Amino acid sequence: MDPALSRRAFLLASGMTASGVALEIALSSTPAASSTVTPSTVAPMTTVHTVARPHGTGGYRRLSDGPGWRRVTRTELAEAKKGRAERRTVLACFVQFTDLHITDVQNPQRYEFLRAGDTGSWRPQEALTAVGAVSLIEQVNTLRYGPATRAPIGFVMTTGDNTDNNSRIELEWFLTAMTGGRFTPNTGDAGAYEGVQNSGLGLYWQPDSGMRDVDKRVGFPRLDGFLEAAIREVSSPGLAVPWYSTIGNHDQLFGGAYSPAGGFFTDLATGSRKLFALPASEAGAVYQALRRGDPTGARFRAAWKRYKGKARTVTADERRAPLSPHAYIAAHLDPAYTGSGPVGHGYTRDNLDSGRLDYSFRIADGVVGISLDTTDRGGDYRGSVGTRQLAWLERTLKTHADDTALIFSHHPSWAMTNLVPNPARPHEKRHGGQELLAVLRKHGNVAAWINGHSHLNKIVPHGGFWEISTASHVDYPQLARVVELADNHDGTLSLFTTLVESAAPHRTDFTDLSQSGLAALYRELSFNSPGMRSGLAGLPGDRNTELLLKRR
Repeated sequence: MDPALSRRAFLLASGMTASGVALEIALSSTPAASSTVTPSTVAPMTTVHTVARPHGTGGYRRLSDGPGWRRVTRTELAEAKKGRAERRTVLACFVQFTDLHITDVQNPQRYEFLRAGDTGSWRPQEALTAVGAVSLIEQVNTLRYGPATRAPIGFVMTTGDNTDNNSRIELEWFLTAMTGGRFTPNTGDAGAYEGVQNSGLGLYWQPDSGMRDVDKRVGFPRLDGFLEAAIREVSSPGLAVPWYSTIGNHDQLFGGAYSPAGGFFTDLATGSRKLFALPASEAGAVYQALRRGDPTGARFRAAWKRYKGKARTVTADERRAPLSPHAYIAAHLDPAYTGSGPVGHGYTRDNLDSGRLDYSFRIADGVVGISLDTTDRGGDYRGSVGTRQLAWLERTLKTHADDTALIFSHHPSWAMTNLVPNPARPHEKRHGGQELLAVLRKHGNVAAWINGHSHLNKIVPHGGFWEISTASHVDYPQLARVVELADNHDGTLSLFTTLVESAAPHRTDFTDLSQSGLAALYRELSFNSPGMRSGLAGLPGDRNTELLLKRR
């Protein structure tokens, strides 16, 4: 995601142009006729069937079961020909995770204090990111098949912001959740929580306290035992299918926005002093600098040093240390995290030797995946790519000219406007989203560019391919997306996209602080999070779709 930027205030406006968009309810969900597909006898539960919806009135609203979202057929790029459901064969079926933001909420380097300048800069649900991610993994393991074609799910691809603070411990939690095992989402004092939610500051939801904080004033509940439960051991079954990893700005930059600056952020993250609050005017100034672009965090560092006397003492923890690209790749290659495979989850020894995080992989016969690193090491939450990367992409697409290509990245085209030089390659030109689109348009084998970052469902046609951007799993409505690629054998391909929620029940029980109960609460808190921008679910044509395109 765009780091805090109100966490939501910087989400770019959704918008699917109405003109030229043909929207119709899909007429059939007949299983594919491919001999390689084992049909499912039970339709998997997805947002086509039901979606969590609020009920009641007032500041804090409870969630319950609601009607699903229909499947929409979009024909901007190709005609929807009759009888295609009976002819089609499935080429690929997979799930996209994006913006899990598994978060160490006690890290001193975090900037929750920006909430004094913008309400949405801190989320009351952030302490539950780990249980939320595990619940999503449980849902995918339950699905097993694509809902449109009934083809078996072949793999999961994450499209970045797997973690939140670029820290070693967060990456360990993410890798353990994905591959299976137990972990404890707690740092610092092993027996206590040391973050903003028991600080006694009314700026933040104090769940275990009777304090009338700003969130309780709009209806947030008092939940005795919440913080103890939030830092309790979590158990994950791990994904039952192979998974691949793409990197995001929060995985490699401090707070998702700041590059290393003289060791300041490293010392802050691993140290014992945490700043819990700033005056509203100061927080607003830091926030505005972040919004405009503050790649080295100069304004942040100045404010921290000015008010460091207000910082509180917390327990230092070396596990919060940041990761270099080399260390990030090495962690993925660690055999302890292979799980259902593949080794490295897309990254190879070549990536480790070069430090580059771009790679290609074989999805199926005739289908290739390309994972592109769009994080700018020079800083800023927005993305770009270097000249060397564009050249690699061109070569890879030419090498696979006979394959259908699916591109994966963290940033969407509209959020690639940051051209800050990479400190490791200061003389290399950076390229934005429009230049990347121009390269992809040159290659007729590109079927889709799949990404995240904006925490928004948005699907855009680009001449011969579709750009599919998916909402996050930290902000409501907390979604992942199943993507199914099929050949209609009439000169067209169909890309089916279906959104899924986590396995947690829609209804919450404030007395249930089990792992499942917390995952349900995670969703409900995210819906009620003050400052959250509505509309992140997108328009109907951005959700459950059949996207037609010409087969090249």
